[in-house]
Amino acid sequence: MTSAESAKPASRRIADALRSAIESGELRAGDKLPSERTLAEQYGAARNTAREAVRLLAEQGLVVAQHGRGVFVREPRRLFRFGSDRYSLANRATGLTPFRLEAQRQGKVPRIDVPSIAREVPPRDVAERLEVPLDEASVVHRENHYFADDEPVQIVSTYVRWNEAQGTLLMEAKSGPNGIYGRLEELGHVMTNIRDEIIARMPTPHEATILELQSGIPVLEVLHTSLDQDGVPFEVSRYVHRADLTGLKYELPVQ
Repeated sequence: MTSAESAKPASRRIADALRSAIESGELRAGDKLPSERTLAEQYGAARNTAREAVRLLAEQGLVVAQHGRGVFVREPRRLFRFGSDRYSLANRATGLTPFRLEAQRQGKVPRIDVPSIAREVPPRDVAERLEVPLDEASVVHRENHYFADDEPVQIVSTYVRWNEAQGTLLMEAKSGPNGIYGRLEELGHVMTNIRDEIIARMPTPHEATILELQSGIPVLEVLHTSLDQDGVPFEVSRYVHRADLTGLKYELPVQ
């Protein structure tokens, strides 16, 4: 054992050893981990230390506890990958939203809940990108929660100008063919360019509750701006993705 390894807490050393066994295939998906008592004896540690090691693995999404049965190596889960093609005409021609299309590719059943649609004062970053007043209720905020096989995957908060949305299907949960972009095209906004700003961060308590996140799992936030044929921003969406289930893929021309 190196000096760096010996300096680690015992729980982390046990977790590292188990992680190596999982990554090497010594422990395979579906295999049951040794009990806390066995791990404690095997590594010469206290039972609480072994319990902490298992908790660390669970936070990393490598194992899952099944009540009354024990702790098992988790089946690898495919990532939902979203990127530069999510708004492509080819994908839109399928009649499916990007999320529904990605779920279909993975053999999962998608569900989208729309808990709220409301006229609001926009957050500062949204007001700046949508070029609307910050000191009045200048936007409609649509909040959507996305599920795959009933597992929460992402939260999307979409903002459009109130003076364009009022009296249209943009105020309804079911916004019609091609979703909100179909309605925005009818208002004269054809998406020709996008701007995505991406950060990784820890979730807010509200987000962690909706996404059912275990402690320690971050989220990916994508602040998306749609620009029309005249270069005018007409829609801003904040995507909050579970980082343990989502990847981002972008293919862009080099100019």
